[in-house]
Amino acid sequence: MEDDIAVDPDYYILNEDHSPEDFNSETTSLASEISKGRIENGRRYQSMKENDYWSPADEQQFESLENGHILCLVLDHHQKNPLHRAPISSSPKHILDIGTGRGSWVIDMADSYPSATVRGVDIFPPPVSWMPPNCVFEVDDILREWTWRKPFDYIHIRILLGAFDDAGWSLAYDRCYKGLEPGGWIEQVEFDINLHSEDGSLKPEHHLSSWGKNMIACGQRAGRPLTTQSTMKAAIEKAGFVDVHEHVYKVPLGPWAKNDLLKEAGRVNYLVWTSGLEGYAMWLLTKFGAPEPWTKEEVHVFLASVRKELSDPSIHAYQYVRRVWARKPTEEDSKAKGETKTPEVDIKVEK
Repeated sequence: MEDDIAVDPDYYILNEDHSPEDFNSETTSLASEISKGRIENGRRYQSMKENDYWSPADEQQFESLENGHILCLVLDHHQKNPLHRAPISSSPKHILDIGTGRGSWVIDMADSYPSATVRGVDIFPPPVSWMPPNCVFEVDDILREWTWRKPFDYIHIRILLGAFDDAGWSLAYDRCYKGLEPGGWIEQVEFDINLHSEDGSLKPEHHLSSWGKNMIACGQRAGRPLTTQSTMKAAIEKAGFVDVHEHVYKVPLGPWAKNDLLKEAGRVNYLVWTSGLEGYAMWLLTKFGAPEPWTKEEVHVFLASVRKELSDPSIHAYQYVRRVWARKPTEEDSKAKGETKTPEVDIKVEK
């Protein structure tokens, strides 16, 4: 079963309405050695392996992730629980968040579902000083063999563009499939880094117009695809999940939309970009820029131009955000179809 992707045409009309002032637990496992990280171009990166992840793990990037968390809550504020779309039970027991970042989603879910142990796992520890007693943070690589003893009712993934290569994503979804209870749900939210405009205000000569194409090309050269939002649905289906749903949001970049909700979403999205811009670009451009890797100074000059465009109220840019959720089949599903699941095959990933 599949939801219609088309959004309410009246709700998502991106008319402009701008003014310049619009811009004005069980246990806690935190690895202190990893938290030290490594420093490149003035930004801190996790330290498990140099090529583990292209995005920094420092306070500036955590600010961008927090803004991303708030943006998702704004977009789904009308849902019964804006933290997820998957129809999980009212009293789940075990929940996992992969790529937990700052940990805000995990903390909010632990508050929402006191019956559950909510685990957040990442390759670097989140900067948290307090958490609910049913909240657990762990530093680990989810591509390694999972050692959790209890299967999960629900697994959540968000903003992990570039986290893995194609084989890594296949392995990640396979791990999720095996780690879920029959009938359990997986849900993923990813942002499209390409920008668009409906009124022609985003012109070909703008840096924002070519931003997505440039970053995607760097990601391809790095072996870290930045197009996950367009491939995750098919990959989740391929892993064996059923009852797959998809919802696409149209999110303004900046507070130029007339609709109050979209104006607020655009304002928050502007903060996502301005707080995360350097972190998105620095590693990719200094290592995989074309025609040759850029210098740190060249990146800073480029980003100054991008920031100027971001603050230009005459540019009415928007991007897509995609949410996919799907269920692990039960024995009843297989019996109803007269099928059995294809035997699972181990997937090897180049380290």
